[in-house]
Amino acid sequence: MTVRHTTPPDMTELEAIATAELDRIPPELRDHLGSVVLKIEEFPDEETEEEMDLESPFDLLGLYRGIALPHRSLLDVRTTPDMIFLYRRPLLDFWCETGQDLRAVVRHVLIHEIGHHFGFSDDDMERIEET
Repeated sequence: MTVRHTTPPDMTELEAIATAELDRIPPELRDHLGSVVLKIEEFPDEETEEEMDLESPFDLLGLYRGIALPHRSLLDVRTTPDMIFLYRRPLLDFWCETGQDLRAVVRHVLIHEIGHHFGFSDDDMERIEET
């Protein structure tokens, strides 16, 4: 069911949307996310903006931070969990500009960032998104 939003969701509402969309990710992927943490932020922080060479903080809708599963070693010492960031204001800006369903936008960004966690190609991510 498509729910059309007419007012921008706050951080809590966007987190609820993201959690609901995460639950819709195919179980064969969702079950292997492990301890990946989902965080909602207003914008990327300054360090991320510089690292990603962004012209504007609105240029980034989401980000995976961590070591992709294919690149991990048993010898890796993990000090922080893998994280998927969704950036509220850039997501809302994209939603307003495109007129797409907000849940579909959030799902698209989640699938893309989850794909980075698994080391998937863009083609792999497109196939997942079609399910």
